[in-house]
Amino acid sequence: MKIGELATRTGLAPSAIRFYESQGLLPPARRAGNGYRVYGEDAVQRLQIVTLSQSFGLSLDSLRTVFDMQQGFSKAMMLSRLGERLGEIDALIRGLQVQRQELREVHDTLRDHWAAGRCVAPASLARPGARRNTNRLLPGTASDDDTKDPAVRRQRARGHTAA
Repeated sequence: MKIGELATRTGLAPSAIRFYESQGLLPPARRAGNGYRVYGEDAVQRLQIVTLSQSFGLSLDSLRTVFDMQQGFSKAMMLSRLGERLGEIDALIRGLQVQRQELREVHDTLRDHWAAGRCVAPASLARPGARRNTNRLLPGTASDDDTKDPAVRRQRARGHTAA
């Protein structure tokens, strides 16, 4: 089948198929007399495995080891990579659970203090190291000491919260 049919059957763009081929995730296509790529039925299954694996967060490097062209598809390597990913997800979940509990405590503390008309010093909300450890798991989160801006650091030291 030509690349257009393969694209239709897999839901991938032809450029994505060429990319996966260039990355060693798809065996090189046979070339027809006119120079067009010609793929076998196995390419459909291979690309379905690639897209499914990527949807679970496996990297292209991980998949490359599973699809080592010298060895063919390695079931043992695929199970190993999936097991590693499960471990990563479990660690993220644990970190998120800790972060959720801490956020709940801060939320409740602020709600209660503010309802009573009291101010809360940001330093009193932080438990040293607890939030910093979980923040490394999530992109886009910041720890209390992550800024290089001296003005922001001075405001924080005085108890003001600056974003």
